[in-house]
Amino acid sequence: MNSIRPLLVVLGILITLLSSVEASENRPNIVLIMADDVGCDAIGCYGGQSYPTPHIDALAAGGMKFNHGYAMPVCHPSRICMMTGRYPFRFGKQGLKWGDYPTAAEGISIGNRMKQAGYSTAVAGKWQVCTMKNDLDHPQRVGFDEWCLFGWHEGGRYNDPLIYQNGKVREGVSGKYGPDLYVDFLVNFMQRSQDSGKPFFAYYPMALCHDVTDDLKDQHVAYYKDGRWMTYGEMVASMDDMVGRLAQALDRMDVRNETLIIFTTDNGTPAASYLNVDENGKMVRPKVFSIRNGKIVPGGKGKHDDTGTRVPLIANWPGHIKAGKVVNDMVDLTDYLPTVAEIAGLKDDGVTRDGISFAPILFGQKRSRVRPWVYCEHSRKRSVRSLDWRLYDDGRFFDLKNDPTEQFRIKRDQLDVDTLRDFLQLQIVLEEMQLN
Repeated sequence: MNSIRPLLVVLGILITLLSSVEASENRPNIVLIMADDVGCDAIGCYGGQSYPTPHIDALAAGGMKFNHGYAMPVCHPSRICMMTGRYPFRFGKQGLKWGDYPTAAEGISIGNRMKQAGYSTAVAGKWQVCTMKNDLDHPQRVGFDEWCLFGWHEGGRYNDPLIYQNGKVREGVSGKYGPDLYVDFLVNFMQRSQDSGKPFFAYYPMALCHDVTDDLKDQHVAYYKDGRWMTYGEMVASMDDMVGRLAQALDRMDVRNETLIIFTTDNGTPAASYLNVDENGKMVRPKVFSIRNGKIVPGGKGKHDDTGTRVPLIANWPGHIKAGKVVNDMVDLTDYLPTVAEIAGLKDDGVTRDGISFAPILFGQKRSRVRPWVYCEHSRKRSVRSLDWRLYDDGRFFDLKNDPTEQFRIKRDQLDVDTLRDFLQLQIVLEEMQLN
């Protein structure tokens, strides 16, 4: 018996070493893409018929599509959720200030977590959580080794973009198209990380498909072409091209089967998009409509309903995520940080977050915690949604199963026993989600 014990010890050590090697080999590169102002109505695999999105559709066909992905109604609070795994109100007034980032989240953000897992980290595209000229190294404090970000409300994002790259204003951008530069930057980063032998985390909060607003006091935003900006349809096509370029780069690097791509967006399609300036110098902003499953859908950005908050969510990792899988589990933007942290092999860091990892779903397993509702806030208005119901903080209550466009408010005295139970459950959630 004593002679067997040393062998068991050695065997235990070997099993541990082999498990560590296997865990390391199974830890993927991660490319997290968040497009701007794109609802489900704009994406082909979600029934969108107005714009071509072949590359995004291919990710869905070869991976997993979620029917119930959700965001905040507008971009800044969505970014707080994505970056921190918490709802904005958790950070008080500082977290709710437009364009700001809570100092309390520095050190616990998504980039920080991925660095803790040993990943090389980079971000490119739209930041919108600080004014970069006043805080050149902000991305570094939230965990990014490298960054290439346009100056939000400081300059252009498309043609002749104002880009801050690794703490400096990038030169040589005259006549360049911003989205090309953001993708080139990420591809270069991924290649260098691959050469170094480290897994990479590439976060791509896209500039597309947000229109260009001419809100600069001392200069005019560069036109796209022909004396006008891009139509919404042109931006969607360009967005899809950029997603395709990233996927194709991973193929060229021969790491596609070692890379998880997640695609989502920050809110729904805009109701209108700036396109031109008339002869009087006034900006022209046509309305945006999409056709989805044969129905005309007006852009709903800013609304709490499905046109403003229900967004695409696609996950693709060849050989690991089952191709063509469609799931109905609810996911919101606070769930992404705990998800990538779990996939990266990190243990719980003890930080209280609102997000629930959906990593088990990706691999055909059950979550230990199921998300029964998603929460939304914008301009101090709040709502909570389950699969079948939505309750607003002013008491409006809607049956989403039979009234998905929220046309007919259900009054409390109209509720039967079962529906009253659902109403009260959502009311309890709203009471717990108190704004500071």
